[in-house]
Amino acid sequence: MNNPGALVYVVDDDPSAREGVAGLLRSAGLMAHTFASGEEFLAAAPRPKMPSCLVLDVNLPGVTGLELQQKLAQTGVQVPIIFLTGHGDIPMTVRAVKAGAANFLTKPFDPEELLSAVQQCIARDEQERLGLESTIRSALNFHDIVGKSSALYKVLEQITIVAPTDSTVLLHGETGTGKELIARAIHNLSTRRDRTFVRVNCAAIPSGLLESELFGHERGAFTGALMQRKGRFELADRGSLFLDEVGDIGLDLQPKLWRAVQEQEFERLGSAKTIHVDVRMVAATHRDLPAMIEAGKFREDLFYRLNVFPIEIPPLRERHGDIPLLVNYFVSKLSRQMGKKIQLVPRQAMEMLENASWPGNVRELQNFIERAVILTQGSELYVPIEELKDAMREHRGDPTFHPAPTFCSAATFHQAERQAIIDALKASSGKIAGAGGAAVRLGLKRTTLQNKIRRLNVSRGDWSQPANEMAPVS
Repeated sequence: MNNPGALVYVVDDDPSAREGVAGLLRSAGLMAHTFASGEEFLAAAPRPKMPSCLVLDVNLPGVTGLELQQKLAQTGVQVPIIFLTGHGDIPMTVRAVKAGAANFLTKPFDPEELLSAVQQCIARDEQERLGLESTIRSALNFHDIVGKSSALYKVLEQITIVAPTDSTVLLHGETGTGKELIARAIHNLSTRRDRTFVRVNCAAIPSGLLESELFGHERGAFTGALMQRKGRFELADRGSLFLDEVGDIGLDLQPKLWRAVQEQEFERLGSAKTIHVDVRMVAATHRDLPAMIEAGKFREDLFYRLNVFPIEIPPLRERHGDIPLLVNYFVSKLSRQMGKKIQLVPRQAMEMLENASWPGNVRELQNFIERAVILTQGSELYVPIEELKDAMREHRGDPTFHPAPTFCSAATFHQAERQAIIDALKASSGKIAGAGGAAVRLGLKRTTLQNKIRRLNVSRGDWSQPANEMAPVS
């Protein structure tokens, strides 16, 4: 995956070479910091942020490039290094590569070759960091919770504090923010991790059936009750019960729920026998429960019993820095599921994904990436840029209102496929075959693309720009 904005350090005593490399990196959307010598680089430590790649001249005065590499290794600093060398420095560079350097290039080097080497180093560094984070997250059972933002880390910190206890937790957050993932993480970090995690979506069950779903019923308790049935509270005994959208429970059922949460006891429908359970409660809602209390729609005593340890889950618009990580995570996961080999997310697409509003939060982003993966034919993720632009235009102007983007409409696959072809033809100015052609952009054979153009009735007017000279579709 590409990593726009990644940090690269350049160490070279030649000012023109140093600034030339830095300028090349910045033109590619990367951040570059420069140092005139190994001593200057070492004097700048400690650094708040280590780079994803180090471009290092071998023949530095004073502390040489190879010596600097050795000093970094001795202090436990692991960063991919690209050595720049003159013709006479090849033996030294070979030794450096054997010692762990990622690559070396001979001056004068091809700019594209350097950029390619840097991107490989960044990808390697990113994979190593993701691997370390994955190990940490696995140990803490945060497997599918992706992100590095301070807002998310605050939530994870609260999880680690409350999980070992048996206290009731109330999760509050907008739809699609990952409340169930948080609830499962709490269960997985608790002493009940080897017991059952039971989930109930209170909004998805008709109010007339919810009591039976939660507390069970005896045979003959109501019409259609042909046999005894255990409720979710019994099934979660000695484990955890997750009540999703608890704000949708009706007032008539709330007193019985309060008693079950407070006293850990209840009766099945049609029975006078009291059942005692040992259940850890986690509830979640997107509603404003205090406002519902004021409006007489939610019981105050139930709210206080559920709100023992509240956790506020931030919407995606408050953690934009996590979007590239989420995009790469979903692309990798969905590509494996669909048997595709997608290796690159275009920089422009990633920037627009970061700037989109995502009113449906992580769930909406995941659904959009799934659609993009379905449409992608080659190794570069196809992202419907125009639809993102339309969505961003809708969101601009009213920070409090987040309408659903147009790309969430129920477009058919053929409509989406047709639009992908039109976008590729626009980008290639109508050229189908050859380097930069629409077929290459879409990862298709020329004849396959031509057949799709005819089948989907794509005409010149669909992709041509208002210009006098356009390449013909052939």
